[in-house]
Amino acid sequence: MSQPKPNLFHALRACLFYAGFYPLTVVHATLSLLLAPVMNFRQRFGFVTLINYFYMFWLRVCCGVAVKVTGRENLPAEGAYVAIANHQSEWETLFLQTLVRPQCTVLKKELLKIPFFGWALGLLKPIAIDRSQRRGALKQLLTEGKERLEDGIPVIIFPQGTRVPVGKTGKFNKGGAMLALSAGVPLVPMIHDAGFYWPGKSFAKLPGTVQVHVGEPIPVEGRSVDEIHQDMVEWLEQHMQQLKII
Repeated sequence: MSQPKPNLFHALRACLFYAGFYPLTVVHATLSLLLAPVMNFRQRFGFVTLINYFYMFWLRVCCGVAVKVTGRENLPAEGAYVAIANHQSEWETLFLQTLVRPQCTVLKKELLKIPFFGWALGLLKPIAIDRSQRRGALKQLLTEGKERLEDGIPVIIFPQGTRVPVGKTGKFNKGGAMLALSAGVPLVPMIHDAGFYWPGKSFAKLPGTVQVHVGEPIPVEGRSVDEIHQDMVEWLEQHMQQLKII
């Protein structure tokens, strides 16, 4: 399916969105940094990510971008797990923190240098990796990821590694399967089509409803990394086809 093209009207609506986005981000991030020392992790996560609900509300008001989640009941109610999702847009960075609570996100370390937004993000125990150090990044993922899971914190991974535009599949790495197997926790696949409405690195947004599908947890006990990874890839590709993003 071809990528829709934003126009001037969409860009003007995006201006309104960012007129609210940036000032509130600065204020809320400053408060988060000031209050973080007196909060435990779960309290800190709850406070820091409160603004994400505003982001989703303001995005719907200004740009007409809504969201519909199918399969929310597949998220384990108790215990930690590894969640994996496709990477298309800045949107998922914001929304997924409202869907999986609390969570630890695997991200590139450069994001933590973004003033205010990145500083607040650094309060949430992310696994900030250096993508230029591939072997070291995998070791860091397995070590720090297992620590977070043992603390009962779900870990979210984008196995494509970088944003992949609509129409492309990209390559799915095995880090999620390896971490889930190492920690003995289920792997929960998720897919969305936000790239239609908030294309990666795009200023303008397109109106519509982002579809999010959450799959049933993939078991890991008694299985190999390759078996787990294959189940994950098959689920992702099947649902990418259903959402017409490939």
